[in-house]
Amino acid sequence: MTDMEQLYNERLGRYLTAMRNEKPDKIPIRPFVAEFTARYAGFTCQEVTHDFDKAFEAARKCAADFDWDAVVANMVYVWTGLTQAIGIKYYGTPGIDIPPDIGFQYREPNEENAFMKADEYDELIDDPTAFLYSKWLPRASTDICAIGEPATYRNNLALVKGGMAMLNYFTAFGPQCDALRTESGTVSAIAGIFKAPFDIIGDKLRGYIGLTMDMIEQPEKVLAACEALMPHLYKVALSTADANKQVPIAFWMHRGCMPFVSEGQFDSHYWPTLKPIIEELWRNGHQTLFYAEGDWKHHLHSFTELPDQSIVYHVDKGDIFETHKILGHKFCLSGGIPNMLLSYHPPDDVRTSVRKSLTVSHKTVDTSWMPVRSCKMIHALRT
Repeated sequence: MTDMEQLYNERLGRYLTAMRNEKPDKIPIRPFVAEFTARYAGFTCQEVTHDFDKAFEAARKCAADFDWDAVVANMVYVWTGLTQAIGIKYYGTPGIDIPPDIGFQYREPNEENAFMKADEYDELIDDPTAFLYSKWLPRASTDICAIGEPATYRNNLALVKGGMAMLNYFTAFGPQCDALRTESGTVSAIAGIFKAPFDIIGDKLRGYIGLTMDMIEQPEKVLAACEALMPHLYKVALSTADANKQVPIAFWMHRGCMPFVSEGQFDSHYWPTLKPIIEELWRNGHQTLFYAEGDWKHHLHSFTELPDQSIVYHVDKGDIFETHKILGHKFCLSGGIPNMLLSYHPPDDVRTSVRKSLTVSHKTVDTSWMPVRSCKMIHALRT
C-alpha cells in the first residue's frame, strides 16, 4: 500500500465514522467550497463555469494544499456547455448573463411565465415524465419546440447536444474522484442527486410565488403532485448514489422551512412526501446529507422521526448548539460555522468559533490540529 493510499483510507475511515455519529480520531474537515476554489487556483468564476476541467483542477489543488479529509469533486456544477446545449433559461452564467467574477445564479421566471401553469397540476399528476417533456422542457429551453410545433434543426440538435453534454460532464466525475484519491488522498464527499418533491415544484415548475398561491387556492393538487413526483425522485437518488454505500446522497433543502412556508404547510406537504423517501434510501443502505439552507429550527423535531444515523445534518444559518440538543443524539452534525464569519472575519475568530462548536459534543476529540487545519485556507485567501 502506498503512503497516499494509506492516507486516503485513514481519511475515509475518519469521515465515515463521524457520519455514523460515532467517535473518530479527529473531527474530519469536509468544506463545501465552490467559487473559493477558483479564486485560490487563479481562475475567475467565468473560467470554472465554462471549463469544468479548470473547476476540477481547482478542487484538486485546494484538496492537496489544505489537507482536507473530504471535498465535493466540483460544487461549481453549472457547466456552460451543458446549460447552453439545450438553452436552459433559469441559470445566470458568469460572463454571459452576469459579471465574470460572480458565481452562477438561478433566474426564476415571474408568475406569468412560470414553466408550469396553475391549471396544469392534473397533467403533472397523471404522468410527470410526459408533462416534463411535453410542457416543461419547451418552456425552460430556448431551443426545444413544443409538442405540435414543427421540429426545427435547433430543436433536434439541442436534444443531441444535451445528451452528449450530460454524458461528457457526468462521466468526468469518476476520473476526478480517482485523481483526488491518488493525488492527495482526499475522499469525494458526496454522491447522488436528490431534491424534495415540494422543492421541485417551487424551484423548477411553479416558482415560489406561484406555489405560495397554490398552497392557498389548491393545496390538495400540490400534495397530489408531490406524491406523484416521489417515486421518480427516489429513483434518481438511488441510481446516482454511491455504489459502495459509503458517502451520503446530497440533498439541498430549499423552500420547505419557515418563513417560506408555514409550519402547517411543512407538516401537511413537505415532510410527508420527503420522509418516506429518506427512510427507503436508508433501508437500501444509503445515508442522506441534509444541507439545511437557511434556518430549519422550527422543524428539527420532525427530523428526529428518521432512523438513527440515516442522515447527516448540515447546519447553515441555524444554531449549532440548539440543533445538537435536538438531533445530536441521533445524527452526525456538520457546519455551524457561519459563512459570513469565514468570509469576512480574521482567522482567530474562525478558530474561536470552531473550538466553541466542538464543545457541543460529549465525545472527547483531538483538537490540537485545529489552528492549522481550520484556518490555513483563510490565511491563503487573504495573502
